[in-house]
Amino acid sequence: MKKLSSLILLVVLVLSVTPVVLSWQNNKKKEREFHQLTVYHFSTAAQEKMLDAYFQNALIPALHKAGIKNVGVFKSLANDTIVDKLAYVFIPLRSLNDVVKLKERLKKDAQYNSAAADFLNANYKTPAYKRAETIVLHAFELAPQMQLPSLQSAKRNRVYELRSYESATEKKLESKVKMFNQGDEIGLFKRLNFNAVFYSEVVAGSKMPNLMYMTCFENMQERDAHWKAFFADSAWKKLTAMEEYKNNVSRSEISFLYPTDYSDF
Repeated sequence: MKKLSSLILLVVLVLSVTPVVLSWQNNKKKEREFHQLTVYHFSTAAQEKMLDAYFQNALIPALHKAGIKNVGVFKSLANDTIVDKLAYVFIPLRSLNDVVKLKERLKKDAQYNSAAADFLNANYKTPAYKRAETIVLHAFELAPQMQLPSLQSAKRNRVYELRSYESATEKKLESKVKMFNQGDEIGLFKRLNFNAVFYSEVVAGSKMPNLMYMTCFENMQERDAHWKAFFADSAWKKLTAMEEYKNNVSRSEISFLYPTDYSDF
């Protein structure tokens, strides 16, 4: 009995000095990815058709050949009702240098250039899109690599929620990033099954300082139910009450998307 009591005491002492492991703490050892998110602006059905053909028949096959497997192509749920229609292409990369390397590789890929001929050689009066914005992101420390969502519904019914959080200063952005990592906001999303694809800080973009992340749902009803549970969760209420995380988001932007039929996820 004395030996058993000593063993129990030892276990208690070990547990008392063992640091709390955050939900994604084991991911910290993995190399942090960079993400390239390009937003294409277009307005006509002809442009959309040309973009789809380019993404499906030229860009994605070329990226797969280059060893990039999980390429996401999404369109805005609001495309039917807005003049400035949007298409998003998400590309995970191993390093910042790959942003430049990828462009050079595509230039030298004969198969890609052949498949992309209509897109690349479009007449200046009828281009495939109006403008494109490329955002370069660096994955968070505790979410170093993108995760494929686990969804069962038809792609057209899914809701992919892309959020951009802008901060008033760099220090405030650091606070929000810390809130996701050390504050374990990432863990809260994971526990509530938000199917997060990525959490990243923007290193080059038009709305800095800011971070972006993407969560996924079977449909809009499920999305609304998940957020209702999130805001009611005691862990979230505790986080938002902490002084170090006050006023760390000055503006947020939410984009509701759905994946194209040929998107990898």
